[in-house]
Amino acid sequence: MTNADAHAPGGGLMTSGSPVAAVVIPAYNEARTMRDIARRAAAQLPLVIVVDDGSTDGTAAMVAGLPVVLLRNEVNLGKAGSLRRGAGEAVRRGAQLIVTLDGDGQHAPEDIPLLLEAHHASPGHIIIGARLHRREKIPAPRYWANRVANFWIGLAAGYSIADSQSGFRVYPARIFSEARVRYDRAHSFVFESEVLIEAARLGVDAICVPVSVTYSARARASHFRPVLDIARIVRMLAWRLITQRMPTLLRLRRGPLQQRQQP
Repeated sequence: MTNADAHAPGGGLMTSGSPVAAVVIPAYNEARTMRDIARRAAAQLPLVIVVDDGSTDGTAAMVAGLPVVLLRNEVNLGKAGSLRRGAGEAVRRGAQLIVTLDGDGQHAPEDIPLLLEAHHASPGHIIIGARLHRREKIPAPRYWANRVANFWIGLAAGYSIADSQSGFRVYPARIFSEARVRYDRAHSFVFESEVLIEAARLGVDAICVPVSVTYSARARASHFRPVLDIARIVRMLAWRLITQRMPTLLRLRRGPLQQRQQP
């Protein structure tokens, strides 16, 4: 059971020929950074939706008085569930594009126009704010884990992805209704990998755009649990590779063999 508090009626970015875009920020115990991120996001787009995912540190209170829409989950649904709920509210308000960014301060809302410009140049794609070009800004274990994830997720999706783990993205809104991915709490950190693979199945590829990144001492510790969440991502990747990529590879291999066997 969830409830919603609307702090503002909301709107969307609409210029001539441009789709309506909305920002969705999932937030779990982000009181130290939430107000600053929400304020800066609201300076970029008229419709900003903050989804407080059952926080216990007063995160929701941090956006009081800001021109944003606040949704509150009474219990923690996880990042995937919060993104889905926020995207649903954005679509209800007329959004056709969903801009997602984290509430911990690592993404700069001022980079939102860069992602929207990339989408305007390549409509229908997922746009990812890529961070790995700023290697000196990223903790080494996280950098190398992302590089490994990029390889395997790119293999499963069928094309190279420069930063498969960044949560700073622009999605066509239809992805949230058409992609067959899991949104339960157990798969919160699997979602952003799986949705790229599933979107590719739907014919929607991702384009990466370099953005700035900041790992602030003010931010709370990461919610990512390395052993458990990596195990879940690996399990998802194995299943996707077996069910989606292997049949294709077998067909390609069978074709030449059949040709050689013909008299």
